[in-house]
Amino acid sequence: MSIKAKLVATATLTAAITAGLATPAVAAPAPVAPVAPTASVAGSGSAVTEQQWLAYVTAAIEPARAYVEQRTAEPSDEMPAIVFDIDNTTLATHFHPFTMPGIQPVVELAQYAHSRGVAVIFVTARVDFIEPVTRYSLEKAGYTVDELHGRGLGDLFKPVQQYKTDERIKIENEGCTIIASIGNNWTDLNGGHAEQTFKLPDCNGLLS
Repeated sequence: MSIKAKLVATATLTAAITAGLATPAVAAPAPVAPVAPTASVAGSGSAVTEQQWLAYVTAAIEPARAYVEQRTAEPSDEMPAIVFDIDNTTLATHFHPFTMPGIQPVVELAQYAHSRGVAVIFVTARVDFIEPVTRYSLEKAGYTVDELHGRGLGDLFKPVQQYKTDERIKIENEGCTIIASIGNNWTDLNGGHAEQTFKLPDCNGLLS
C-alpha cells in the first residue's frame, strides 16, 4: 500500500473515533469580504453559513498580520514563533469534515509569518497517533509545519487549556519567543505564554 493510501486509510479510521479528523485537505474556499455580524448570526451558531464564517475569520485575522509585520520589522536575535490551533482555526473541519481544506486567510498569514522568519507551530487537542494524517493535511493546505504538538496518552487527563499552556511553555523552553497565539476557542489562548492572542470566531461554540 502506498504512503498516501495508508494516510487515507488511517484518516478514515480516525473519523470514526474523533469527529472531524479525516483525510488530507484540498484547496481552501475563496475568502470573502468581511461583513458586520448580524444579530441573528451573533445569537445563534446554527444560523451561520460558511460564507459568513469566512467573512468573520477574514476580519479577525487582519490585525494578526499587521502585528506580525510590526513585530518582525527589525532584525533580532530572537527565535520568533507563532502558535496555531488546528480545527476550525487553520483547517475548515466543521463545514468540510472529510476534506478539511485550509482556511485561506489563515494560510496566507502563516505563509507571511514564515517568510518573515517566524516559526509556524501547531498545538492541537488531536491525539498524537494521527500526527502523520494531521501533518499531511496541513502541508497539503499550504502550511509550513515547523513543529506539531498533539496530545499523548498522559495529556488526555489534562484540561485542554492546561495542556495547551504546557505545550507553549515547552516551546519557550526550546528558546522560542511566541509572538502570537491564534485559535477559535479560549482554551487555545488563555494561560499566557504568548505576547499577543488573536481569537477567531467559534460562532457560540458551534465551531469548537
